[in-house]
Amino acid sequence: MISKPRIHPYISPDNFVRLQALTKCPGRRESEIVDKALAAFFSFEREDGRDGALIRRLDRMTRQMEGLKRDQIISAEAFALFVRYFLTVIPQVPNQDKAAAQAQGAARFETYLDSLKTLLEDGSRVLFTALDDVLVDESAFFTQEELMRLHKPVPAKEPADV
Repeated sequence: MISKPRIHPYISPDNFVRLQALTKCPGRRESEIVDKALAAFFSFEREDGRDGALIRRLDRMTRQMEGLKRDQIISAEAFALFVRYFLTVIPQVPNQDKAAAQAQGAARFETYLDSLKTLLEDGSRVLFTALDDVLVDESAFFTQEELMRLHKPVPAKEPADV
């Protein structure tokens, strides 16, 4: 058996109560608990590596949250623009036609809910599909070579002898 040095440290009453609670578990002694706590305290290298991994993960999560925030702002702005447009172009319904308009609105709302359910089940996203259609990448533009061919003068045709 390896002889270990004996120490007599003083600890706070709160830590003493916690230490006593831990020693009530079978197979745990004060010496082992204090030794493990000191080993953890002195293992800065492991903590730095663990802290670095946590910081990298938190940074990644922050970037993801920023992307979600941006997507939510786009969705809210698109919806607000739609509502503004809708309220601008929709004509006032005469009083005698309001019941028919409400019935038609209820039917359209049911159709809307069915469409929304289908889209959510399929996993396709209308807004982002629309954004993909609107946003243009480099492949939509002419290359330098194509521009040079467009600007190249076309030789004049000789008039045909009749």
